[in-house]
Amino acid sequence: MAAGDVKEEAQISAVREFNRFYTARLGLLRKRHLDGDFSLTEARILYEIGASPGLTASFLRETLGLNAGYVSRSLALLSKRKLVRQRASKQDGREKLLTLLPAGDRAVARLNEQSALQIQGLLADVNSTDRVALLESLAKIRSILGESKGLGESKGLGEPKGRSVRVVRLSESNEDAIRLLQEYYEAVNVVQRDTPEAIQEIIDDACSGVWLAYLDEEAVGCVVLRTLGSIPFAGECKRLYVQPAARGHRIADKLLDAQEDFARSRGLRWIYLDSYDDLKVAVALYRKRGYVSCERYNDNPQATVFLRKNIAPLP
Repeated sequence: MAAGDVKEEAQISAVREFNRFYTARLGLLRKRHLDGDFSLTEARILYEIGASPGLTASFLRETLGLNAGYVSRSLALLSKRKLVRQRASKQDGREKLLTLLPAGDRAVARLNEQSALQIQGLLADVNSTDRVALLESLAKIRSILGESKGLGESKGLGEPKGRSVRVVRLSESNEDAIRLLQEYYEAVNVVQRDTPEAIQEIIDDACSGVWLAYLDEEAVGCVVLRTLGSIPFAGECKRLYVQPAARGHRIADKLLDAQEDFARSRGLRWIYLDSYDDLKVAVALYRKRGYVSCERYNDNPQATVFLRKNIAPLP
């Protein structure tokens, strides 16, 4: 056997060994996820629908890498339990648009709470230094596997084929930015809103910025970064928004990736953000990306959740 073959075999063995470790450690082999009422696949289906209301069954199949029959049976069961609603798309009668019914919303909230408690238990005996190392390692794994051509094109990994996503930092404000920010304000009932002049000031600031995400050349998402004068080497993430119809393409992640890369290039070490308890999906995304709880750092009257992330490059 050639040396290259031996090396590749050892790499495959190492990944498989880690897979066996984390599937057992996270309890993924149990018949019911988190010892609750759903299998792991059912729980994931509910989560995806809750995170992207109106997604289609075919998109769900591609995202999770499941065959049509399995998804159809799972959706039929969840619909029978009055957790999921399926309705025909007006654009394509062959497609089913999926949303959660009130019981489904409650089920996802319980799953999120149970999952958070499980991870909290796993981290209970991990010191703060090792936690930072763990989160950075998880982010690195996700980045490498997400960008890997061989894995990214595997069914169920990466984003669905046939859709082009690009993220652009604006050099001046435009109608797309104003439109998306207005949609964001209305969607989450923002009280303190930025004027167009304030947005242009953020764009003109060398350490701040506004990013737009385009899906097949249509602007569908945005995020804002502004410097925090009260905290050295820190910026604040604001206005992260992706239109409901465009969700499921990792657009929020791509926006945050672009924002963090830019902030790091400007010498920032921390990104702060605020949110509130009802935005459970958004808060879960931030925590998944390595944001941790911190003390209140502003006077936003709507905010109840305060998070920050260390983005300083590793030595």
